Amino acid sequence: MAVALGPRAARRLLLLVSALKPRLHVPRAWPAASFCSSVTSAKVAVNGVHLHYLRTGEGEHAVLLLPGMLGSGETDFGPQLKNLNKKLFTVVAWDPRGYGRSRPPDRDFPVEFFERDAKDAVDLMKTLQFKKVSLLGWSDGGITALIAAAKYPSYINKVVVWGANAYVTDEDKAIYEGIRDVSKWSERTRKPLEALYGIDYFARTCEKWVDGINQFKRLPGGNICRHLLPLVQCPTLVVHGERDPLVPRSHADFIHQHVRGSRLHLMLEGKHNLHLRFADEFNKLAEDFLQ
Repeated sequence: MAVALGPRAARRLLLLVSALKPRLHVPRAWPAASFCSSVTSAKVAVNGVHLHYLRTGEGEHAVLLLPGMLGSGETDFGPQLKNLNKKLFTVVAWDPRGYGRSRPPDRDFPVEFFERDAKDAVDLMKTLQFKKVSLLGWSDGGITALIAAAKYPSYINKVVVWGANAYVTDEDKAIYEGIRDVSKWSERTRKPLEALYGIDYFARTCEKWVDGINQFKRLPGGNICRHLLPLVQCPTLVVHGERDPLVPRSHADFIHQHVRGSRLHLMLEGKHNLHLRFADEFNKLAEDFLQ
């Protein structure tokens, strides 16, 4: 069914198309070998699948990096794996099941897929024998981080999220439909993902993701995790890029208002990938908050 766009939604869709030209989730490929010699790559069995992760650092404070839609630790967090303080933190960047190198299985999107990712993420870190962890979640990874903090409060130390949303609106749904057909993405954005996944799997999984995220619109209030936000007990930092074409400011405000004691930090020039475009600023912000 065609979706009629109001003036505001139409402007945001134009911004999205513009943003896709230089990059979406993958501004460049970040081969693991380019991070530093201390980054290790491994797989471990968790909840019936083999999850891939990258690990670096030797600090007592464990930090898990959670990627966005179609993302992986390698593609989504190059500057964090390279530059977060390795004496203070042990940093793990994972590939959720069906993404990156955590395949098989193919990625699917049942209505509880965020809850499944949250359990997988927590169980991964427990399997790696971390007693407690902090979470840095981007976009879909931010949603997963909030759910994990709400459902496993005794295990989560602190949370930083950006580009996340707790519900889906009609305007959001129209934006998601605008990225369904990956053939319309710029070559610069599309090619790294095609190299990671293969052309068919990439295109098919993107369509499945759009259907998966849009299913929340059929729930009361478009609910993804809004009911869980009051259950988040740990210190939480909500970061928002004021020029984000995918996630409007209202989503960051909602999370900030409903996670008790959370902080909201605005990056005036930040877009959806603010941790990549302004990596030094973001890394310092995260480090200061986590300490």
